[in-house]
Amino acid sequence: WSTCCEQMAICTVLPERLVTSWSEKGREEALSLFQKSYKAQKPNFCEANLELRSLVYDLLKCGLSGSIVIDEISSFLGELVSVLGIQESFPSLLADTLTVLDADFGTIDSKEQRSSFMALLLACRELVGELLLKERLDMDTLEAASLIPSKANFNQKCVKTKTKLFYKQPKFNLFREENEGYSKLIAELGHDRRLEISPAALLDHIKSLIGRFNLDPNRVLDIMLEAFETHLEEEDFFLPLLDGYPCERATFVNILGFKFQTCQGAEPTKAIMTPPSLYSLVARLLHHGLVTLDELYPHLSLSDAKLKEFYETLVQDAKNMERKANVISLADKTDEDKVKEAEEQKDKLGNRETVLSLGLNQKLGVLYALLEHGDWPIALQLLDLLPPYMAMWSVPIVKSLCRMVHTSVAPLYKCCAPKAAKGYNPTPTKGVQLVHKYEDLECCHVFEMLYRLGPHIHRDPLLHAKILRIVRAFMKEYYLLPPGELHTQDQSDVFYGLISVLDEVILPALSFMQCNCGMAEEMWSVLKLLPYQTRYCLYGHWKNDSYDQHPELMEVRTQTLSKGKYIMKRLTKDNVKPSGRQIGKLSHTNPGIIFDYVLSQIQKYDNFIIPVVDSLKYLTPLAYDVLAYCIIEALGNPQKEKLKHEDTNISTWLQGLANFSANVFKKYPIELTGLLQYVINQLKAGKSFDLLVLKEVVQKMAGIDISEEMTTAQLEAMAGGELLKAEGGYFSQVRNTKKSSQRLREALVDTDLSLPLCLLMAQQRDCIVYKEASSRHLKLVCNLLDHCMDTFVQFGLFLSTHLSVEEYSKWVPSLTVLGQDYHIPPDAVFFMLRPLISNSVTVKFLEVEKSSKTDGVDKKTRASQMEANFCSASQEVMEPLMEASKLLFPPRIWEDISPRLFTTFWSLSLYDLYVPNGRYEEEIGKAKVSILSVEDNADLQNSSKRKKEQDRGQTLIEKLQEEKQRQEDNCRLVLARLRQDKESWFSPKVTKNRTITQFLQLCIFPRCRFTAIDALYCAKFVLMLHTLHVSNFSTLLFFDRIFSDISYTVACCTENEVRRYGRFLGQLLEITTRWHSSEPIYVQECSHTPGFISMMKTSANEKQYLDYENFRHITFKWHFKLTKSLVVCLESKDYMQIRNGLIVLTRILPYYPKVYHLSLALEKRVEKIMEEEKEKRADLYTLATGYAGMLKTQRVHLVAEADFHNREERVKAQTLESESKAFKGQDDGSLDFKEEKLLSITSKARLSGSPRSTDDGGRSSSKSKQVLDESKPVVKESTPSSSAPSKEKDRDRGDKEKEKTKLVKSESRELPAKKEKKEVDAKLPAKENVQTPSSSEQPSPSGGKAGQRRQHSSESSSTPENIIERDLKRRKTEDSSKSKLADSTKDKSVSDGLEPQGKEKSKLADNTKDKSVS
Repeated sequence: WSTCCEQMAICTVLPERLVTSWSEKGREEALSLFQKSYKAQKPNFCEANLELRSLVYDLLKCGLSGSIVIDEISSFLGELVSVLGIQESFPSLLADTLTVLDADFGTIDSKEQRSSFMALLLACRELVGELLLKERLDMDTLEAASLIPSKANFNQKCVKTKTKLFYKQPKFNLFREENEGYSKLIAELGHDRRLEISPAALLDHIKSLIGRFNLDPNRVLDIMLEAFETHLEEEDFFLPLLDGYPCERATFVNILGFKFQTCQGAEPTKAIMTPPSLYSLVARLLHHGLVTLDELYPHLSLSDAKLKEFYETLVQDAKNMERKANVISLADKTDEDKVKEAEEQKDKLGNRETVLSLGLNQKLGVLYALLEHGDWPIALQLLDLLPPYMAMWSVPIVKSLCRMVHTSVAPLYKCCAPKAAKGYNPTPTKGVQLVHKYEDLECCHVFEMLYRLGPHIHRDPLLHAKILRIVRAFMKEYYLLPPGELHTQDQSDVFYGLISVLDEVILPALSFMQCNCGMAEEMWSVLKLLPYQTRYCLYGHWKNDSYDQHPELMEVRTQTLSKGKYIMKRLTKDNVKPSGRQIGKLSHTNPGIIFDYVLSQIQKYDNFIIPVVDSLKYLTPLAYDVLAYCIIEALGNPQKEKLKHEDTNISTWLQGLANFSANVFKKYPIELTGLLQYVINQLKAGKSFDLLVLKEVVQKMAGIDISEEMTTAQLEAMAGGELLKAEGGYFSQVRNTKKSSQRLREALVDTDLSLPLCLLMAQQRDCIVYKEASSRHLKLVCNLLDHCMDTFVQFGLFLSTHLSVEEYSKWVPSLTVLGQDYHIPPDAVFFMLRPLISNSVTVKFLEVEKSSKTDGVDKKTRASQMEANFCSASQEVMEPLMEASKLLFPPRIWEDISPRLFTTFWSLSLYDLYVPNGRYEEEIGKAKVSILSVEDNADLQNSSKRKKEQDRGQTLIEKLQEEKQRQEDNCRLVLARLRQDKESWFSPKVTKNRTITQFLQLCIFPRCRFTAIDALYCAKFVLMLHTLHVSNFSTLLFFDRIFSDISYTVACCTENEVRRYGRFLGQLLEITTRWHSSEPIYVQECSHTPGFISMMKTSANEKQYLDYENFRHITFKWHFKLTKSLVVCLESKDYMQIRNGLIVLTRILPYYPKVYHLSLALEKRVEKIMEEEKEKRADLYTLATGYAGMLKTQRVHLVAEADFHNREERVKAQTLESESKAFKGQDDGSLDFKEEKLLSITSKARLSGSPRSTDDGGRSSSKSKQVLDESKPVVKESTPSSSAPSKEKDRDRGDKEKEKTKLVKSESRELPAKKEKKEVDAKLPAKENVQTPSSSEQPSPSGGKAGQRRQHSSESSSTPENIIERDLKRRKTEDSSKSKLADSTKDKSVSDGLEPQGKEKSKLADNTKDKSVS
């Protein structure tokens, strides 16, 4: 009201116009305004709205200011009261308004204002009344208004009245009372026939006794209450009697309070036990409203302050207990400390018993009586006045409340109880509402009762089980709702209510039921019906919040942790069983606490993983499910860094936790959905660290391991069928993964998580490179990219091998959707689609085979027919793919490469191109040896076991033979298809250089870095192109593009990618080494093949092929280029280049280096790395040391350069001329245009008479007068499509001319900035002069044999190998002390140890990439 008065004083709602026109029409409008405001007010006039109060305030204020005459105001208020009919309530409002005005104008010294207020007060005196004015107004104002004669007398009278009311004790003349009256009263109340008398008649008798014997009415009421307390069963008689007794309610409260206070002592130890009958009496009086809880509560002990102090003490003791449990004390406790601690513990227990005793704690006693009487609403009020859950520490109260719940849910439980349940029917509590259906749980206060019980329901395990069964029955109905139907609001309310009961009552109560595995099983029967999201929410609140809300649960947590630490300290691989049983007992009721500690130890000590996993076999299903939640919670802990301190490697705790998770999920039947969804959520957030968990899970559960350390034999096995892969392709044993892989498959299929995982992993590769690379160390980014790639491949292999064709095709989208909508790279797209493509071809082939006629057909014809049918089926399947593939790249890309080649390359696998016959025979041989060993095994005395083992080995042999035959048939059919399609792969209209570029960029490079199997596949595919004699495919050009400069390719690879790329290079080097090793092999496999064409004349369409000796020259050139590129990587200070270079060298070691001085150059760089990185980067030092050791073992296989290729031999002039024409100045066959241009520039400079560059102090070379014959004829290769449009030729020629000009300029900038070089640059010919004319356009100026010999001499002497040879001889003659070629120079040129010549000539030789093959 004071707030309203303040607001009323500052609000003005009476319009000014009504005041000014009051005498005219303002009075009538004001009256209507007051009526309108009154109608809008609240029903209770005392709560009148602010507008009406403000109107009255403004009206009175206008009278004080003189705007309206005071008498007019008095008459207006009288009329208002009569019109509105508020004679009873309006005086109070008017009195309050006058009080506000008195406060406002009482501080003003103006006599006029004060006299106006007095006049207004006297005018309103009749409306308000003197009593209200004396009650509300100040004494000074009352004296001034003559309402009281004297302020002092009035104040003295008020003090006496208050003293008499509140402090003076009423006195009764006890001597006037007669004992006979009390005797008759007791006789009336205790008469045997009292039930025959009505309460009203008895009450009349009591009144007569009071009047006749002058009895004290309060003592009479006390005797009546004692009689009722003695005969509580006759409440139907006494309650009406007491209700009709003529006394105030305060009298009841005072008498009851006196009864309670007589039992209270000054100290708790001196108090006496309050009788339970008194509690029951009070409960009945409270229930029937004769007494209210608010009136009685102050008379009850103990005080709220003591209860609050007791509660806080218990909480603090529980926290201290936890703190002491985590403190390690090395000193033993003395006897005095032990005695003192025992006494303190005894005092605490005594204090607790005192506080929780129903006889001493009267509040708990009344609460217990209310519960026994079934009066839940009043009991709930009393519970709200006590500290939370403190009343439930009293066992009688808990059991009484449990009986109420038993009584309430009994009808519903009959419908939900199992048939075998005997049931438990406690004594029903009167006044409890019964629940007949699930919707009644809320209205019958069952939920409220369970919430108040909290975890203390554990004291009644039967009720705990009842509630669980009711919840289970409801959940079954809730989740079995037919599709399309929605739950009603009542069903939803019941569902969320039961979930809250599980969260706040059932699960925390389980923590108290030590070693109760039966209750844990009952709990799991309910929780397994819920989705994992709901279960994990319940587990999280149970583990992280519930224990902190209850001091008793804090103590349970401390005890559980102490036992868990004791067990874990003694856990070894030798005592797994006993330790596992102890862990199982703890996990039955407190799984979250024990698993949280176990996982913390796993993250610290990875050697605990296997013993802990083995010890978890005694857990319940509930404990396994909580373990899965704890693992996910530990993985997502935001307080732990997932990187080591150097931010380049994943933390060891994450690696250990991932390993433990994989082992646990493999060995035990735990639901995987939560873990898989966690990985998906992390990928959505752009975090790829947790892919390590998925990788470990798939590896352990499915036996699919992605390792870059696979041996050659394992790679060969991976090229075979599934059985060969299982027997010889994996590191781990695959036989024990059948059940676990099935569980992983079901988790993915049931939840449809396969596609999201694949898509997110495929997209995560770009996310790592383009988002995380800016803030992460490059080494870490590469590691993350490798992890992501390996996990994606591993997961894809699992899906393709464990899902049926229908399941796999169901979740994999089309090529267009993957490439266009999800923006997945082609390598990942075809990796996902490859199993579907293969299966589609097989299905279509079988359909065509069924429709074919095979009767009377011989084997040869039948084989041809099958090949034709397979080609037809493949064509039908591949056509849509080719059309869809065109959308992956811009249209201009397909001008240089055929879509058919692209889809063929990406749709096939190593299984389709290569049959590992050796590995099949090896595994068959192992099986045969196993059969023989079984026969010789003396331990297998049982003939049935021996026979079983032999049958198993024989079955394995038969399956391997069948699988081998199937693969051979498949390879034969695929080869037939490739033969049919090969002519359409490389267009004759496009130059070979452009075709090879696109083939490398779109096919070879992406796939050879995808997996180790794909690296082997790329090499086999290139060999297949060569073997099938594919038109317009130059094998020489392909190999030259691969080997010319690998430094950039190596530098941009991750660690795993460069290992695969090294395998690819090793396979290519193996091929070239085989061709280089023997001339018959070369002639058989390479001679007269399109890939080794060195020239094609225009006139007679004659083809000339590269001979064996020139191929040996090219092979040396490739080894030289490899050395040059790898030396660039090794001399770089960049970590990635050095590491990747060493990895490549390790991978290609069996086939490179083969030449002694090339090996010596590499060895020098490796030794330098070992020296520099020994104390800096340990991993580089380890790699370098390992390679250096392996390189030394290969020294016995090294040869001199003269043995590797014949340097002294001079081939015929015609052969060199044809080679020069084939590879110098041609667009479609040039191996390196840059080398030819540099030699041409040098030749022109020599012809113009410019001096040779000097080296080593300015000494001029003795060979400076040798020049190149710039007018030698070159015959361009005439392509088979001579009828192609001239525009295409002009465009290609123009592009090549531009490229030549750019390369010449770039190389000219790289030459030394000397005067001689400037003169050479100044004399560069124009672009059209650089182009060497063909024989058809310009005849050779030097005719006959002399011209040919001159031309041969010029060409022979200008090759890079001859330049090296000439300068080597010159340097040897200049400095005889330098006897070895590798020690001749120590400059930073890449060819250190290879080309001992002057700086300018060294750079010229390094940058020379002559198109001539030799």
